[in-house]
Amino acid sequence: MLGDKWSLLILRDIIVHKKSRFKELKDSKEKIATNILANRLKSLSNHGLIKKLDPTGTKKSTRYIATSRGLTALPIIIELYLFSINAIDESSLNLSQINIKEKITTNRKLFEKNTIAEYLNFVQELRVTVLGAKKQ
Repeated sequence: MLGDKWSLLILRDIIVHKKSRFKELKDSKEKIATNILANRLKSLSNHGLIKKLDPTGTKKSTRYIATSRGLTALPIIIELYLFSINAIDESSLNLSQINIKEKITTNRKLFEKNTIAEYLNFVQELRVTVLGAKKQ
């Protein structure tokens, strides 16, 4: 379920970069094709790694969020991020990537803990704004 070329990148974008809309995921720097993205989102959803928030039933209102099961993939995402980012010349990284690299290499466990906490706050805000849920 996570062994294909795109699933971990999609989860990375959802969890680390807090992308929740199809268009945001499609516009990632890896340039995933729309048919593949739609297929992977469906697969990730079927495997319980992400969940669709669809308050009005329209494509524009749909948001994707990681489930608690999806969040368990964060350590894998961090390891792959470190592997790839350490192999890339730092001059080709953008400011966000440099900041993430610095945070991970300074204190990996703290980065993981903070990323999950920030993501859960982000999801709660989405629930409030998109679904009209009460703030907890």
